[in-house]
Amino acid sequence: QLQLVESGGGLVQAGDSLRLSCAASGRTFNQYDAGWYRRTPGKDREPVATIGYNGRIIKYADSVKGRFTVTRDNDKNTVYLQMNRLEPEDTGVYYCQARYYYNSANTYWGQGTQVTVSS
Repeated sequence: QLQLVESGGGLVQAGDSLRLSCAASGRTFNQYDAGWYRRTPGKDREPVATIGYNGRIIKYADSVKGRFTVTRDNDKNTVYLQMNRLEPEDTGVYYCQARYYYNSANTYWGQGTQVTVSS
């Protein structure tokens, strides 16, 4: 059982930066793969960046490579998404996900945080 709470979204201009945080409850966060997903206007929810339970395997969507960085601090039960050089196309609701390494059926989602990038 895991609870996730995202924070850090907001309204910014193109070229600005934001850092999203996802705080997880529980004491076994180091046994969960994690990731950030977003739902943008006109699209279904899609993966933005994922990071393995120990931080060693990291993947990014092509659209954010070179601009976004996902990290995690298991001692703080937190995963981050640093977003630089934001573009209007990055606008959407960003969700944090955690998936239990030993049973992928145990997947948890945060409530989402809104990111809006104006031209």
